[in-house]
Amino acid sequence: MSEERKYWVPALEKADKVLTVLAQEPAKHKLIDLSKKLEINKSSMFSLLSTMETLGWVKRAAGDTYTLGHTFAEFGSSYLKQYDLHPFFMDEAVAVRDRLQETIQLAKRIDDQVLYMGKVEANSPVRLQSEPGMRLPAHATALGKAMLSQLSDHERLALYPQVDLPKLTPHTIDNRNELFAQLDVIRKQGYALDDQESVMGFRCVAAPIMAGNNANQAAAVSCSMLLHQWEVKSNQAIEEMKGLAQRLSLPNHNL
Repeated sequence: MSEERKYWVPALEKADKVLTVLAQEPAKHKLIDLSKKLEINKSSMFSLLSTMETLGWVKRAAGDTYTLGHTFAEFGSSYLKQYDLHPFFMDEAVAVRDRLQETIQLAKRIDDQVLYMGKVEANSPVRLQSEPGMRLPAHATALGKAMLSQLSDHERLALYPQVDLPKLTPHTIDNRNELFAQLDVIRKQGYALDDQESVMGFRCVAAPIMAGNNANQAAAVSCSMLLHQWEVKSNQAIEEMKGLAQRLSLPNHNL
């Protein structure tokens, strides 16, 4: 038995699997569905769900399906407060949002994924689906590509040992070599673009935030807009994101 598994708690592992499914597919699964999907017998699944419901980890929704509970909203808020970059972003991003009249977002990279950490919403009837706490594949977003561009070749290969990459839309880069070539360009120009690669109908520009003198990016900021707005605002949006990222790239900011 490995040292890692020596003190393993199987019940917690099962709970983690349930929570992962509910995070990805909220209000879609009943008890019996979760039991079959995760190959956990109904009795154990009932005990897990009952306990987690009491703790506020899960919530029973319409049709006896399950979603994540209020406890995770509290956990998420506390998690974000650990990073003192977040309040600096919120202070700075409001003015940028007002100048562009578009949504501004903050994210950090966790392995090959982007974790959204902050959002200043534009006053628009069309809302972006991404919210703080949500994750998306880094290669499919401007935020992710901005951060990936700062990694060494060795670090990139460690993250992407496979050549084929999953697509979110018909425009998503699905080849590692194409991604790496684009990352080299992004690194030189200082910003990344997303042309309907994560969400159809939207374009996005993102710039990496420097962690002091460390070139290994920890965070990035972005501006997203509808296609027809991009033709008018793209140059301004690029400069605004580069400026915002530079203002947030201070040695004393905890990323």
